[in-house]
Amino acid sequence: MAEAVKTPVTSDMIVGDILRAHPEAAIALMNCGMGCIHCPAALSESLADACMVHGLDGEEVVNYVNAELGLA
Repeated sequence: MAEAVKTPVTSDMIVGDILRAHPEAAIALMNCGMGCIHCPAALSESLADACMVHGLDGEEVVNYVNAELGLA
């Protein structure tokens, strides 16, 4: 049976969707400074919006998360 191909994280993805697709992304996001990844806003907020709220560079976070997930 073939292994499922994982889609890389993009800044327009909803944080909750990222966590459902890549549960291991939680640690990478927390390492970037997003300690509230399980807050209600994560269900409807894009990664770009969450980065803006936390004063983070969205592309840097995307690159870091994808590298941590082995998707870079």
